[in-house]
Amino acid sequence: MKQLKKLFLGALCAPLLAMASSEPVQLDRAPTEKFRDALAIQRGAQVFVNYCLNCHSASYMRYNRLKDVGLTDDQIKDNLMFAADKVGETMKVGLTRADGKLWFGAAPPDLSVIARARASADGTGADWLYTYLRGFYRDENRPTGWNNKVFANVGMPHVLYELQGEQTAKHVTVKDAHGHEKEVLEIELTKPGKLTKAEYDSTVGDLVAYLVYMGEPGAEKRRQTGLLVLLGLSVLLALAYLLKREFWKDIH
Repeated sequence: MKQLKKLFLGALCAPLLAMASSEPVQLDRAPTEKFRDALAIQRGAQVFVNYCLNCHSASYMRYNRLKDVGLTDDQIKDNLMFAADKVGETMKVGLTRADGKLWFGAAPPDLSVIARARASADGTGADWLYTYLRGFYRDENRPTGWNNKVFANVGMPHVLYELQGEQTAKHVTVKDAHGHEKEVLEIELTKPGKLTKAEYDSTVGDLVAYLVYMGEPGAEKRRQTGLLVLLGLSVLLALAYLLKREFWKDIH
């Protein structure tokens, strides 16, 4: 029983110790205006199926949910379906968890709800993804040749490097608000890719918008329904107030 208690306490304390031992990374704010932009979500879906769906599945997302952002069945089939035959299928890949662990050291996670899973006290899951996808840099000490400023010693290679280019990192000493010196990791673009920095940031914003949408496809429809409900309740409140005044107008 004592051993079980030790294991239980260890499991509770391990994440706290890990968080205390690592310096939090300042997350960049994701372009939230894209989250309600159907065209941005469509572009993000295209980036997802071309660059992410090779290894990562999205087994809780069906292709036909993209009809909610303005695509037709034919558009989905012609432009987005490379690993399925029917638009009602989920976004699965042929890569098995065993092969993923063998090739990358860990099985690539399912990305259906990654934007919700990565939310933290320092920022939203969208902020984390936006910073992560722009934070890869060359590291010859890693098996893939890549590392990431948000996810140290990441096993995933930089699949978007042809678009972004190559970044390098260096440690610099800075002073915090209290005047204490500390080392931080700074990265800079040393080999440009096919896109400019602004274009790449916009592409990543589109991809993050799709990942956010995929985690909760019905969010926008529920938001619109909620606004209509609040509007209806406001009208009822006004009518109830007028009715109350009519009932009590002769009572002093």
